[in-house]
Amino acid sequence: MSDGAHESRDGRDSRDARGRRESRDGRETGHSARAAIRAVASGFTEFEPPAPADRSASGAASAGDGRPDGPLDWHGYGAARERARERTGESESVVCGRARIGAVHEGADGAVGAEVVLVSFEFGYLGGSLGARTGDRIAAAYEHARTHRLPLVSLIATGGSRMQEGMVALSQLQRVARESVLARRAGVPQLAVLRDPATGGGWATLGAGADVVLALPGAQVAFAGSRVRPEGADPAPYTAEGQHAAGHIDQIVEPEELGAALERWLVLLTSRSDGAAPPPDALPSGGPTPGKPPAGQGAPSPQALSAGRPLPDSVPASGQEAVARARAARRPRATAYLDAYFDWREEVRGDRCGGVDEGMLCGFGRRDGRTVAYAAQTGTATRPSGFRTAARLVRTADRLGIPVLTLIDTPGAANDAEAESAGAGPAIAEVFAAVAEAEVPVTSLLIGEGGSGGALALAAPGRLWVTPDSYFSVIAPELAAAILKRPEGEVAAIADELMLRPQDVVRLGVARAVVEVRRGGARGSNAA
Repeated sequence: MSDGAHESRDGRDSRDARGRRESRDGRETGHSARAAIRAVASGFTEFEPPAPADRSASGAASAGDGRPDGPLDWHGYGAARERARERTGESESVVCGRARIGAVHEGADGAVGAEVVLVSFEFGYLGGSLGARTGDRIAAAYEHARTHRLPLVSLIATGGSRMQEGMVALSQLQRVARESVLARRAGVPQLAVLRDPATGGGWATLGAGADVVLALPGAQVAFAGSRVRPEGADPAPYTAEGQHAAGHIDQIVEPEELGAALERWLVLLTSRSDGAAPPPDALPSGGPTPGKPPAGQGAPSPQALSAGRPLPDSVPASGQEAVARARAARRPRATAYLDAYFDWREEVRGDRCGGVDEGMLCGFGRRDGRTVAYAAQTGTATRPSGFRTAARLVRTADRLGIPVLTLIDTPGAANDAEAESAGAGPAIAEVFAAVAEAEVPVTSLLIGEGGSGGALALAAPGRLWVTPDSYFSVIAPELAAAILKRPEGEVAAIADELMLRPQDVVRLGVARAVVEVRRGGARGSNAA
């Protein structure tokens, strides 16, 4: 919560020890709401402030709407707002409008730049705090974004809710949360940029609720503002860097690179699939869902994936050979496939629950002028945070109508005590559900180890392909031998009995084909 009074006794801004926000003589220092807009966008057209919303259950205007000191009759509040207006030139703590982020010309990747709705916070106006009229403006901006199907970009610099308006101010967080949900349902991308500070309800709604969260280096980012934290608290978790490490922020971006970063993300999140029409049997029985590509349309092709070097032409002759090839250190890994497949890509980070699994790569990439989302295991035991990150990625892509590619390569889910305490089972269930309920096409490629449920969770039913350097098994042969109390010398025989070779997986009907992956293309194989 903000105290809404980040000013000195004489009414001048005193927060800015580093020359940020507004200077004492009222001149812009480069960190105002409008300066933040100019730094990343062009052609800004401000929205007219909306009429005050009806704030009472009875339908009458709330008692404070016409009072100079607000709904609580807070002594001096009206005077403080007037000083804030004189100092910043703004009549509220947010500036909302429409603008273009990126260039207006046609580029190699198609149309460059995107029209967006911008919500930019003015920290110089009572600490960028959220009051009732702030909520009115943000709600109107969201409505415009939904009506015109434009991405909404928030440039956040706020201390939280405005104390001088009490619960009327705090309840604006419910309004903002509702607007965010409606935008999600409408398939409107939401991006947040965390300036300094981004605390309280602004972080907990517009910030953390966005599809992609970017932050400026060194910014304060926390629900608890600087004046309400426990004495002696470690400052690191309250920073952009700390939140990024914990998986709550996708990327930290230098100020001079922010405009380009936003442009790249907007290209990724606003591009719809334009793939060729699928065969009739690929369409769902009820017809395609409006606004989303029908099953198979725009889906990534396994034959287009390249691992960066030719693979052996032959499939493994035995189960033991299949396991050995999948575990070989020199075989291609997920990063090789991703780098070869995409023209360029951006990663999302973390499960938004405090966890990051470096062995699960998730993000969005461009190939041949279209966007594909990806979730890729890198050969390690996948942790609960990795599964939750993958589920978040699939659900975001599904909302935005973006097809998904999953690369499967794990000996299995992490099985240590910490992983169990962190919810391995529920996290795997999240991925199974996300893949099962996705209305966009999900294409899966097994590129290495396929260890039990931890691998199967990322496999799209009916749209799984496998490479010659892979195996898929209900259990690792060594573990099966241990459970069956069979000697170590029988592990190779058990590997054969499990029918885990790539061609076995095809024969069993679990995968569609073995894909011989090569630089510049691939060919399908149904070798037995």
